[in-house]
Amino acid sequence: MVWLRRRGTWTLRLVTAMSAAVAVAACGAAGMDDGSPGDREAKYKRVIEDPHPRPADVIEAAGAPTGVARAEDGSLLLSYDVRNVEDDEGPAAFAWRIVGPDGRTVAEHAEHGDAEAARTAFKGVAGGFVRVPSGEGAEGAYLLDVSGKRHKVVVTDTPTRTRPGDIVLAEWEPTLVYRPATRTASPPAGVSDAAIRLAVDERGTVWSLEQPLTDEPNRLVWQRDGRTVGSKSAPKTDSGGVLVAGGGTAALSLTQGEDALGLLVTTDDGEHWRTVLAGGVPWKALKGGPVSLVLALLADGRLLVGEESGRYWLADDRTNRTFHKVRTPAAFTSLTVDGSTLYGVADATTATYDLVKGEGLWVSHDGGREWRQYKERR
Repeated sequence: MVWLRRRGTWTLRLVTAMSAAVAVAACGAAGMDDGSPGDREAKYKRVIEDPHPRPADVIEAAGAPTGVARAEDGSLLLSYDVRNVEDDEGPAAFAWRIVGPDGRTVAEHAEHGDAEAARTAFKGVAGGFVRVPSGEGAEGAYLLDVSGKRHKVVVTDTPTRTRPGDIVLAEWEPTLVYRPATRTASPPAGVSDAAIRLAVDERGTVWSLEQPLTDEPNRLVWQRDGRTVGSKSAPKTDSGGVLVAGGGTAALSLTQGEDALGLLVTTDDGEHWRTVLAGGVPWKALKGGPVSLVLALLADGRLLVGEESGRYWLADDRTNRTFHKVRTPAAFTSLTVDGSTLYGVADATTATYDLVKGEGLWVSHDGGREWRQYKERR
């Protein structure tokens, strides 16, 4: 899981998981289009102007999810946003749908909103899905269990030592790590104020990238139980990229100004580090540079590298020395990793009444060799 603390503007579409519900988007969208673009536009406008929209109508209008989260039991939460097409301001609608491991809808909810408001996001945890808070006061954090029942999340500003199972919840100040066992969120203990990136692996080890105020190079630090157990200087060219950790592997994307340069990787918990500057990835040609860089880990330790709304490369093995391009069945606006599964969303890059080719959720269980479009069971 990736965390951006104070400086920079990178957002990882976490989205960390999914496997059960988008035909709703594809089927619903098809049902909404009666062959007349004007008819679809009229229905779309009715949805965003409705003060009490129905979940099915919002999902039908959206055409594809904007986010997917997977709970520990395999349940999925798909979130949908419908926004004003003509203007960044105006009415909007939001919906979520929880689908059980058997692919059937368990619960759903929709609400009227404002197009200027931040999009609602969830992260999958043990027991359900926790809403990512927003704002300086960390407003809006709560848990939806796998049945759709809402539970309170206690947010505290007292730093807490991380444990196995904890996840990074808030990517901005205040920094929060969520503990599923107690439904609490708090800052991680022992992390320096100079940290600008952070990741927590499945064992509760905290990995952070510190950016000194001096001319010294950035420094990678990893901690267990609130104590530092190791550190590594990053190349002087590094200006603070994306940091991921899990399964003994940790990786930092190396950046210089607006250029992505490569990776700094360890596959043995920080004992040895290696710099990858090629490996089959055209680093400097990545659209958007380090700001829109995608970096994620599969369960077997392989890294996925890519660019938002663009191309993706997957490591050939867990040494992460060489990469091959991932072939996708449609142009994805986001690509998410959960365990060993890839989830790609095909959607328009901006709000539109029409659908794009292949719109919906696509799933691959074999590293992108084969894809299937997700179909929800009835």
